[in-house]
Amino acid sequence: MHSNHWVVIGGLLGGLAVILGAFAAHGLKSLLAPYSLEVFQTGVTYHFIHTVAILLCALFSMQASSRTGEKAFHRAAICFIIGILFFSGSLYALAITGVKWFGPITPIGGVMFILGWGLFAHAGYKMTDRTNVNGVNQ
Repeated sequence: MHSNHWVVIGGLLGGLAVILGAFAAHGLKSLLAPYSLEVFQTGVTYHFIHTVAILLCALFSMQASSRTGEKAFHRAAICFIIGILFFSGSLYALAITGVKWFGPITPIGGVMFILGWGLFAHAGYKMTDRTNVNGVNQ
C-alpha cells in the first residue's frame, strides 16, 4: 500500500471518530447509562489517538530512507487499524448493546495498539538522519 492510502484511511477514520463522538454526546447521552456512555467515549478517544498515529505512519513512511523502515511504518498502521476495530469497536458494541462477551475482544485491540507502537518505534530507529554535520539536508 502506498503512503497516500494511509492518509485517506486516516482521514476517513478521523471523520468517523468525530461522528461517533458527536453521536455519543448528543444521540446516546439520553439513552445510555453514564457508565456505558463513558465506555463509548473511551472507544472514541482511542479511535482518535490511533487515527493520528496512522497519519503519522503515512508521513514518516514517506520520509523513511530505507524500504525496511517504510514497511515497518506500514505494518504499524495496519496494527493501529486492527486495534481500532477490535478495541474501539468492541467498546462501541459493549456500550450500545450491553452484551458482555464484547468485553474479552477489547484486549486483542489493546495488544494490536501495543504492537503498532513497537513497530512505529522500530521504524523510527531504522530511519537515518538526513542532515550532515553542517546542518544541510542531504
